[in-house]
Amino acid sequence: MNRLSGFFKKNLLDGKTALITYLICGDPDIRTTQKIMNTMVDSGVDVIELGIPFTDPIADGPIIQKGVERALKKNISLSNVFSLVKEFRKTNTFTPIVLMGYMNPIEKMGYKNFSASAKKYGVDGVLIVDLPPEESAEINLTLSKNNISQIFLASPTTEVNRLQNIINSSSGYLYYVSLKGITGSSIKNFSPIKNNVQKIRKISKNKIPIVVGFGIKNKITAKSIGMFSDGIIIGSSIVELIEKNYHQKDIMYKKIKLFLVNIKKALVNK
Repeated sequence: MNRLSGFFKKNLLDGKTALITYLICGDPDIRTTQKIMNTMVDSGVDVIELGIPFTDPIADGPIIQKGVERALKKNISLSNVFSLVKEFRKTNTFTPIVLMGYMNPIEKMGYKNFSASAKKYGVDGVLIVDLPPEESAEINLTLSKNNISQIFLASPTTEVNRLQNIINSSSGYLYYVSLKGITGSSIKNFSPIKNNVQKIRKISKNKIPIVVGFGIKNKITAKSIGMFSDGIIIGSSIVELIEKNYHQKDIMYKKIKLFLVNIKKALVNK
């Protein structure tokens, strides 16, 4: 059991909904990313998804893409990501960290080196956006040997047979994409999301936490989805706050904290 699985075991027993946040490593720079991560923890965030910048983020909307571009201008690489996690772990040994990115930089580093580095520096989970579970056996083996959870995505269009494969391959949590399309979209109807989460829960026999991302932008959507999920993920709204305020960092930190504190309150009081 690693930090991620240990957290969810306790959180589910306590009947709580996890608050998971996403940001891009190096957006707008490494030092600021670390301070934002600390701000997230101070605001009640339970798990941090740390994005690995990549030149072709096919699943990401314009807000995330701009954040990736800001990071790439700083020449942020996978080694910088691990260095940041290392620094973060000097003062925080309890918040689970999930690396989220694409296959190319991981393949370039090599599965064994990547998995060993993830363990060494304090990573708890990995979500590779463009890796289907059908092709994940090799890296899954190296990750599991290093006690790293592998997280997969399911969507409204995922067929039942494939969904079972995703559930069997996943550990840590299953990331349910609430909407078709790209990050940054808006939710207009909660019923289909609830029905699909319940379907996944039934198929999985409650063996894995189900968290929901895409389209969660305020405390109303957070509370609504938190009522039937094990966790919510917020990304684009945070990256947008960074984009609009990174030239005035003190203001940016305050706005991120206020936003997340309100989201957390909505989840606690669901």
